[in-house]
Amino acid sequence: MTMIDSFASLIRAAREQREPQRLLFVFARPVLPDDHDAAQAERFRAGQGGALQPLMCVDREPEELSSLEALAAEAPDPDQDWQVVLVAAISGQNGRAPSDDDATHGLNTMIKTIHAGGDLSGFVAFDRKGQPLRFE
Repeated sequence: MTMIDSFASLIRAAREQREPQRLLFVFARPVLPDDHDAAQAERFRAGQGGALQPLMCVDREPEELSSLEALAAEAPDPDQDWQVVLVAAISGQNGRAPSDDDATHGLNTMIKTIHAGGDLSGFVAFDRKGQPLRFE
């Protein structure tokens, strides 16, 4: 099992898979929900808690990727205030890469999970510097 300890190791691991992969990226930022209480607001100001707000999403084959910085620079507004990128991988079958429809479905599922405040443990997450994050 490959340890994902950087964005580069994620790309390397995806390239090493037996079946072709497609990586799905949702760039997001933390926000304080409208229905927050005082304790939640205090935690948020301390850099903890809150909810994630998806800002943009994209899919790429591992061979199309060089770095997180290069990927983020492709955005229509590269200065957008994203603070976390969530990543999922989908695998092809029988040597065929996942389709555009597969990628769209996967990205929609990721966004729905984020909006619902669902379990993010199935995603790999990185900060703007490409350092891995863990949600608790």
